[in-house]
Amino acid sequence: MGNDSEAEKTQQKEKERKKMLAISPIAKPLAGKKLSKKTLKFVRKAAEHKCLKRGVKEVVKSIRRGHKGLCVIAGNISPIDVITHVPILCEEADIPYVYVPSKEDLATAGSTKRPTCCVLVLTKPTKGELSPEEQEKLKVDYSHIVEDVSELTSSLF
Repeated sequence: MGNDSEAEKTQQKEKERKKMLAISPIAKPLAGKKLSKKTLKFVRKAAEHKCLKRGVKEVVKSIRRGHKGLCVIAGNISPIDVITHVPILCEEADIPYVYVPSKEDLATAGSTKRPTCCVLVLTKPTKGELSPEEQEKLKVDYSHIVEDVSELTSSLF
């Protein structure tokens, strides 16, 4: 019995190691395990409330239209040229962004089966309205994550 869980643990560690090897060199600021988990949970909540833009095309369009939020980018994109312009757009529009290790995890959090390069978590839904308490919860989570991302960014530079 103990060997099964031990084998699973080593298999899990091997999977994590492979994920970390696939990360591109420009993926900075890269979220650590804790921040990554927190960010993906936030993306999942935003997907439930329809406050999410998925994919490079939608994200770029939303940023250019002036929508604000948090941009979450996958770090293991190949070829990397697909998303190299997104962080620049985010910086110009004063939108915080963070890289997470896996595009598969990002897609799962964003409620899609297809791996996703990046998502933009909007502060308010594009269509319809949220109840005030749901809006408040989303804003609180947003502010906590943005605070953590800014700490991470300041420690890099």
